Amino acid sequence: MHLDLTGRVALVTGASRGIGRAIAWTLAAAGASVVVNYRGNAAAAEATVAGVVAQGGTAQAVQADVSDAEAVDQLFQTVLDTHHRLDILINNAGITRDTLLLRMKAEDFDSVLHTNLRGVYLCTRAALRPMTKQRSGRIINIASVVGLIGNAGQANYAAAKAGILGFTKATAREIASRNITVNAIAPGYITTDMTDALNEQVRQALLASIPLGRLGTPEDVAGLACFLASDAAAYITGQTFVVDGGLVMR
Repeated sequence: MHLDLTGRVALVTGASRGIGRAIAWTLAAAGASVVVNYRGNAAAAEATVAGVVAQGGTAQAVQADVSDAEAVDQLFQTVLDTHHRLDILINNAGITRDTLLLRMKAEDFDSVLHTNLRGVYLCTRAALRPMTKQRSGRIINIASVVGLIGNAGQANYAAAKAGILGFTKATAREIASRNITVNAIAPGYITTDMTDALNEQVRQALLASIPLGRLGTPEDVAGLACFLASDAAAYITGQTFVVDGGLVMR
């Protein structure tokens, strides 16, 4: 199946590395113009942009902290000033502050909820303004299997990701009449900076729990995101798609 996003404008939050970068590159390969959002690492964001340009695509990097309402408004205004429309929003930006609940500081709980859940709310609200006028749009929220099954030491992260799943369904119901779809992707263990830091014993135990016997790649997630952003997924909304090698079977 050839997925054609020519003429579409996509904003990918947290696109300076990992899953966000892979999604940006995949959307660009399908023809979309991509806005690469990042919070702090400008050099990494520019590397994402360079990867788009290298394959003949169009991209720009725009800094914004998605947990900050004013910064989000400025981010979306920049997108609209430059492209005059927004067709695809990928809510990918996220952070971790892992520790057992009894040791978790309130600020560590709040910071994860603010970026990982409040950020999705702020960006979705901002995206709906141009999308409702266009009467079209695709919103894809990057959640996690942790939001489905929990994980020791990640109460804050699990709460935020579970919140995204409920938020996805509620938003999908609200704006379906405007031809806007909202779906979530729940990745399992994906090869990123976080999993690269695992020691070999933990890594092998993790692999033993995954039926397909390997960690996922950012591209495994990006391919699904591209499909959900395309016309091929026009009749899919309010759904959560698990990409985890069989780790969680429901």
